[in-house]
Parts: sequence; C-alpha cells; structure tokens
Amino acid sequence: MTDSAPRSQPRTPWRAVFGGSIGNLVEWYDWFVYASFATYFAGAFFPKGNDTAQLLNTAGIFAVGFFMRPVGGWLLGRFADRRGRKAALTLTVTLMSASALLIAIAPTYDQVGYFGAFVLLVARLLQGLSVGGEYAASATYLTEASQPGGRGFVSSFQYVSMTMGQLIGLGLQILLQHTMSDDALHSYGWRIPFIVGAAAAAVVFWLRRNLLETEVYTEEDVHQDRERGTIAELLRHRKEAALVIALTMGGTVAYYTYTTYLTKYLSNTAGMSKSDASLVSFCALFLFMLLQPLAGSLSDRIGRRPLLITFGIGSMLCTVPIMTALSHADSFAGALLLSLAALVIVTGYTSINAVVKAELFPTHVRALGVALPYALANALFGGTAEYVALWFKKGGVESGYYWYVSACAAVSLVVYLTMRETRDAALSRAAPTTRPLRGSSGRRRCDGPGGRSRRQRPTVTLIWAQTTRPPFAPGRSPTRRPGRGPARVRVRTHPPDRPPAAWGRPVHRPGRRPRHRASAAHGRAGHRGSARSRCAPGRW
Repeated sequence: MTDSAPRSQPRTPWRAVFGGSIGNLVEWYDWFVYASFATYFAGAFFPKGNDTAQLLNTAGIFAVGFFMRPVGGWLLGRFADRRGRKAALTLTVTLMSASALLIAIAPTYDQVGYFGAFVLLVARLLQGLSVGGEYAASATYLTEASQPGGRGFVSSFQYVSMTMGQLIGLGLQILLQHTMSDDALHSYGWRIPFIVGAAAAAVVFWLRRNLLETEVYTEEDVHQDRERGTIAELLRHRKEAALVIALTMGGTVAYYTYTTYLTKYLSNTAGMSKSDASLVSFCALFLFMLLQPLAGSLSDRIGRRPLLITFGIGSMLCTVPIMTALSHADSFAGALLLSLAALVIVTGYTSINAVVKAELFPTHVRALGVALPYALANALFGGTAEYVALWFKKGGVESGYYWYVSACAAVSLVVYLTMRETRDAALSRAAPTTRPLRGSSGRRRCDGPGGRSRRQRPTVTLIWAQTTRPPFAPGRSPTRRPGRGPARVRVRTHPPDRPPAAWGRPVHRPGRRPRHRASAAHGRAGHRGSARSRCAPGRW
C-alpha cells in the first residue's frame, strides 16, 4: 500500500505581491486625478478668456505622457535588466512622487506666467516615464518572485492595484465635490489629490526599499553579459516583441473603452447624469477588481491561452451588441449589468497579460522585452482609444468605434490562437519547470521518494552522464571499449529534491516505468508489479 501525501500548493509571497503592485495603485491614481481634475486647474496655468483653449492645452500636456511611455519603457526596462528589479521599482516610485509634488506646488499663470505650464509639462514627462517603466518592472518582479504554480494568481494583483488606484481617485473626487464649493476647487482644492499622491508615493518608496531582489535575477551573471537589456538583444527576440504588441492591441483598446471612456460614454451618449454615470463606473470597476485574482488562479490550472482566447472571441462578438445596448440604457441597474458583462470579458486579458509577456522572454532581457513593446502598443491603441471614439462620434457614425474595438480584438485573437502556451515556461536556466504528471488512465503516478504521490514533477533541465567503469587511460575513448562496444552510460536527472551531491547515485527516470533486472549478478531481485518496484527511488 503506497503512502499518500497531501498535494502541495505554491506559497504566495504576499510581501512581494504588496511591494511589487502597490506602485501601480499610486501611478494610476495620479494618472486618473490629472484627467479628472483637469477642468478645475486648466484655468490656473493658461490665460483666461477661452475655456476650450485652456482644456485643449491641458489635454495636450496630458497626451505628452502617453508618448513618453515608450521612452520610459526603454530607459527603465534597460535599467531593470542591468541593475535589478528592485532598483527599477524604487526609481519608478521616485519619479511618481516627484511628478505629483511638482503639480501640487506648481505656480499659476497669474504668478509666473507660462512658467507654471512649463512645470506642469515637466511633471507630465516624469509621470509618463514612470508609467512606462512601472508596468514592466512590476510585471517582471511579480512573475519572478512567485512560484511556477502560482504566477498567474500573483501577477493578477497588478491590475487589482491599477483598478484600486482609479477607484481611490474617483472616490476622492466625489468626496471633494460634496465637501468643497466649486470656487474652492478651482482655487486650491485641485491641489489636494496631488499632495495625497506625493505622500503615498513616499510611503511606497520606503516599502520598496525593503524588498528583496528576485532569485531568478540574482542567479544570472550580470557582470559578463554586456548585451543585457539592450535594443540589440531585444531584436534577437523580435518575434516575442511583435507578439507582445499584437496581443496587447485588442486588450488595451477594450480596457480603456470600458474603464476610462465608460463614464463619458454613459453621460454623452446614453444621456445619464454625471453622478449616475460615475456611480455605474465605480461599482463596475470594483467588481472587476475582485475578478482578477480568480481569473489569474484559473490560468494556473488550465493555462493562459484559454483565457486569452475567451477574451478575444467575446470581445470580437459582443462589443457591438453591448455598446449598442449601453447607448440606450436608461436605468442604473441596466447600465451596471451591461458594463459588468463587458468587464468580465476583458478580465480574460487583464488578469494574465502581464505574466504572459514576462514568460515570453529570458531573464537578461525580460524587463525591456515587456516594457518597450507594451508601451508602444499602449500609446498607439490604448492612449488613442478615447480620441478615436470621439472622432467617430463627431463624424456622426459612433457605431464605427464599436467595430473598431471588435477589429482590434480580432487581430489579437489570431495571435492567441497561434501562440504557444507559456504557463510551464522556465523563467531561469537554473530553475526547473514543473508540470502535472498523469498516466494514460488520468491517475497520478507514483514518482516521489518512498513511493509517495507527487503533484508535479520537474522537466529535465540537466543531464549527467557517468560510465560504469573506472576512468580510462589517456588516449583511449571513454565511450568505447575495444571489442566490447560502447560503455554503459547512466543518465541522471536533477529534480528539486535531489541535491547536486546525489547526482552520482541511481535515480528514477520521471514519467517512465522502471526497467528491472532479476539477475543475481546485479545484487537485487526484480519485484515487477509491486508498489516498491514501481515507485521507490533508486530503481531503473
């Protein structure tokens, strides 16, 4: 009778999860409050007289942040590959704090003229740099800090923190609008959210200084690889880089459509009041945030591709009906259900896109490989989603935007159907990949020490060959014996529970039925069919 052991579940590194994802919360909080409070501070930095010109100038500075994302992805992605994930996370949060503080203390046009607008522009440049590097540094750190069986669950907290940042910004906006007068908000109230953001970034900086570097990164030789984190090295993985751009295309358009653009769409097209539209968006985003860990954990069980394919098909087929129904929504409950249905579909992308991108690249170029292609796709498709929607609306064919979102999802769906599964990808050359071990009957085989059942087995990552005879004399082949054929070679594997010192002893070949010899010359009898002969270690 074989012994049974409970299936081991991968431990979740909660400290790494919190430290790696909390920066996204602050980053997206700052990003959201700039867009939300632009109507209040636009008149503070530009001449009075034309409100539309003030908003356009403010929006132009906002757009600069999107175009700085690829630059930030390149610079900070290279920095993360060469200096470490922890150093990159600390640098990005420093840029966050500096940008928020600059906006909070920026002088107005009445005080210094256009110099205040220049300070605002510098702050947005720093914010764009930090956003471009924060996504990749956070995605890489969360993926490398987690165990193979839980990478999807851990990395899903990146979008949990991103959504929470938007919710906090929206909640603070609602609070200030109900506690302060409109004149006070235009005068000094708009500075309060940025002061809060700068203080939060300082706290995150302190937290990230106490993080540990990932083992996947530290075991790489960073001093001998001069090509680490360079564009030349990224071009050697141009197929993976193009894959990141293509799989991001449909996801980022859908995400921006149902998050940042949703409130304006319900207000301008469906005719809902701004307060009701904001409440619909708040409730939908809150439920959307709770779905991320569930979908990430599901991807650890069934793989990444099924979730991505589900999102691609759902977004391609359901965008037009959902957006059309939202345009005629006249009740809070109806708008909330439709918005939530759309966000459930988007969850198939948002919950795992970070880990999929990180699993495509090797360690020495992983951060840059995630950062630069993602930033390019986000600037081209995600950052322009709202402008494309308004362009279609201005042209009188608002439904054309629905088909635009569906077309982007269709392009990404082709990629999802043809890409390889990344769940079992090894993040390091020294770290074995694990995957479930099942027999033809579906039952788990005995493959562990003492015949105990193991949930996972390692993929062979190192082969160790040793001849059974003593070393040969110089000049003679170690693999041939005169007149007697090749020497018998034993192949060793390196599972996690066998240290290097045990490589010279016989081991069981994972996944294969042992071959036994009943001859007394070998010093053992074959017990074919018994539990010990099938499962005990040390058998061939």
